[in-house]
Amino acid sequence: MIKQILDTGWRLRRADSQESFPTSIPTSVYTVLAENNKIPEPYWKGNEDLVRDEINHDFIYSCTFDAAPGLLYQEQTLLRFEGIDTMADIYLNGILLGHAFNMHRIWEFPVGGILKPEGNTLEAVLHSPFEAATKAFAECPTRGGEDAWEGFSHIRKAHYMYGWDWGAHLPDAGIFRSVALLGISKARIDSVYVTQEHKDGKVTLHFAPSFYSAREWKKEQTFQELCDTEEGAFYGYQVTVTAPDGASFTLENNPESALISEPELWWPNGLGDQPLYQVTLDLLYKGEVLDTWSRRIGLRTMTMCVEKDQWGESFAHMVNGVKYFAMGGDYIPEEHLLGRLSSQKRRRLLEDARLANFNSIRVWGGGYYPDDEFFDLCDELGLVVWEDFMFACSVYELTAEFEENITREFIDNIKRLRHHASLGLWCGNNEMESFVKDGRWVSKPSEVRDYLFMFERIIPKVLQKYDPETFYWPSSPSSGGSFDDPQDPNRGDVHFWQVWHGNKPFSEYRKYGFRYLSEFGFQAFPSVKTVEEGISDDPQDWNIFSYVMEKHQRNDAANGKILYYLQQTYKYPYDFSSLVYA
Repeated sequence: MIKQILDTGWRLRRADSQESFPTSIPTSVYTVLAENNKIPEPYWKGNEDLVRDEINHDFIYSCTFDAAPGLLYQEQTLLRFEGIDTMADIYLNGILLGHAFNMHRIWEFPVGGILKPEGNTLEAVLHSPFEAATKAFAECPTRGGEDAWEGFSHIRKAHYMYGWDWGAHLPDAGIFRSVALLGISKARIDSVYVTQEHKDGKVTLHFAPSFYSAREWKKEQTFQELCDTEEGAFYGYQVTVTAPDGASFTLENNPESALISEPELWWPNGLGDQPLYQVTLDLLYKGEVLDTWSRRIGLRTMTMCVEKDQWGESFAHMVNGVKYFAMGGDYIPEEHLLGRLSSQKRRRLLEDARLANFNSIRVWGGGYYPDDEFFDLCDELGLVVWEDFMFACSVYELTAEFEENITREFIDNIKRLRHHASLGLWCGNNEMESFVKDGRWVSKPSEVRDYLFMFERIIPKVLQKYDPETFYWPSSPSSGGSFDDPQDPNRGDVHFWQVWHGNKPFSEYRKYGFRYLSEFGFQAFPSVKTVEEGISDDPQDWNIFSYVMEKHQRNDAANGKILYYLQQTYKYPYDFSSLVYA
């Protein structure tokens, strides 16, 4: 397969303007406009209100390129977007290829007969996410968290961008993952599901590859189905396994398994090391390599221990037969504007988590499915990932179109992430079981029914097909689903916010023996240096009740709440720097 990356040489312009600006992927509208001084820095002082309306417009990303040698001579050529945010029309050389409408999906469009050897023009017309949410809400007023704009639950876009109790109302748009042309001859590898059998101190790896043929580029096929095609007798594959020390062996003739007789096991941080093996599968046609799939895996068993006991029911990670106490935190998107994402920032964040003795990390359901790099780092650092599906604090209208859309989203991300050593469990959503049980935001019985369909039928069915080995939990918090007391402290996981939202003292924690506390916490002010460089350099703003400081505090009345707790332990600080330090 020929792959031509198209991540550089892009330009952005507003649809009603000819003025354009250079950019490269990852990129976003607000990021590019701020870099070119067309809007003020969105995070500075109260600028959020000044720049927000920009996203009411449509924007056009464009690039010109020549096709890579040999690309036009392949049986099938596809244009692939790994991540586009969110509502987009895609054009190549003035011809509409199709529409994207879910930032959590991978989008592919055939370009055979449209692609030219030279002088190709690719355009992505991004439509306003605010207008899309507003229109959808007018047609079907499903509701959710009051901090977010109405209609956010209809748009398969990171919910936090519409506003949250910790974040800004800046529903950005852009291209946040790689764009490429794929030239396919005969067939390509879709994915490889690698499962493990641990027995008698040895590990057997089992391989279940899937493929797409050039002719039927949307139809997933097993190897047997590929072999049943007209030229099936010419296909084959081989698998190479490389140990952590670099030693490797290759199995030919379409192996379904591989034995590792002296395995080095993968462990969470604090319980052992994190050795990683490389598994490489080559798809062959008449002995020549057509395509290659290569990923790192860790040899381990991983599940949640859920057993009746004298207190209720356990709920604990179990790795290689060993239960351990989860220590970690929730991961929200590390940057509001996806055009500012960086590998350096991500690595530092996760390395700091390891240094803080984290052994687990929960990907919160109001953001987006993390990049491959996030999971690669968690594999290396021993951070077991609790992965929410991207639903949070809302109700959803389960139309046939919505079901088809989210099902494709699930499949894309399950296939992309299931091989990772650090993947500990899949979870249906953030806080929706408890809110729906209490009737919050629920306006009609069908919304309760749709909740059960989505998280206790559709997702389990998809996981049963694509990742049955990984534990599934229907919601966070939950006691196992079906609205059965999802905040029961004696089983399942709990979100405990009586300390903070409920104004209870810190001693309130001592009253409970939670089985798994997946959310709790307390706010802290940033350092003076962060305030001066990232919020305001005007001393008039250096007061926690100034307009600017209150503007950056997304949780209602929370600056006063911090003082309320502070005075229980300390004297009132005498100046701003002492206050934010305390």
